[in-house]
Amino acid sequence: MDISIEQANGICTIRFNRPEKKNAITAAMYQSMADGFTAAEADPSVRVIVLAGHPGIFTAGNDLEDFMKQPPTGGASPVFQFMSALKGASKPVVAAVAGAAVGVGTTMLLHCDLVYAADNARFSMPFSQLGLCPEFSSSLLLPRLAGYQRAAEKLMLGEAFLADEAQQMGLVNRVLPADELQSFVAAQAAKLAALPASSVRITKQLMKRGAAAEIDEQMAAEGEHFRRMLTAPEAKEAFTAFFEKRKPDFSQFS
Repeated sequence: MDISIEQANGICTIRFNRPEKKNAITAAMYQSMADGFTAAEADPSVRVIVLAGHPGIFTAGNDLEDFMKQPPTGGASPVFQFMSALKGASKPVVAAVAGAAVGVGTTMLLHCDLVYAADNARFSMPFSQLGLCPEFSSSLLLPRLAGYQRAAEKLMLGEAFLADEAQQMGLVNRVLPADELQSFVAAQAAKLAALPASSVRITKQLMKRGAAAEIDEQMAAEGEHFRRMLTAPEAKEAFTAFFEKRKPDFSQFS
C-alpha cells in the first residue's frame, strides 16, 4: 500500500509508503489519507494521529504526472478531501518529518499540532517555480507564524530550507538526530494518548477557533487561483520543462 495505516495503543499512524517514488502523492494516496483521518476521527479508541514518512524522505509532494492527469476540480477531489480532513481533525495530529518535505509536504505541517523534524529534514514550497500559487492556506498561516518577510522569501522564491531554520520560524517544535526521531515522536504521541481525550480536544478546538473561518476563506481563494493557474502558460512551461529535465523559461510571459 502506498499509504500504510496502523493503529495501536490509541495512536493511529498514517504513513507515506511509496519510497521508490520519494513518497510522491497520487490522488489515490490523498483519498487513502482522507479516509484514514475520517476513520480515526470516528473511532473513539483513537486519541492521537501521527503523520510520518520514511527515514530518508517525508514526501516529494504531488506526483506531477498523476496530478496533471487528475487535477483537482473542487471540494470532492481527493486532495481537497485530505486537506479538509486534516484541517478539521479534532484529535491532536503529530508529524514526524525526515528528509525532504516538498510542497504540500510542508504546507500540511501548518495544520498539525506538533511537528518534529530529523536533522536531515529539508522543506520547500516551490509553487512559484511551477507557475502556481500557495495552497492549504499557507499564504495566511506562514506569514502569521514566521513573519511576512520570511514567509515571502519561502513562498515567492520557493527555495528549500533546513530543519534548524524551520524551527526558528516556528514551523517545527524540535529538531532531533535522524535515528532518534521515530522513538521521540512515539513517546510524545503516547503522552498525548495518556491525557484526558476531551481536555486535549477542547484545548485544540479553543486554540484554532478564532482562525477557522479565515483559513477556510483563504483556502477557497487559493484553490480558485490554483485551479486557474494549472492551465495557464506558465504552469504548462514549468511542467513541460520538468518532464523534459530542463530549466523552464518564463521570460516569454509577463
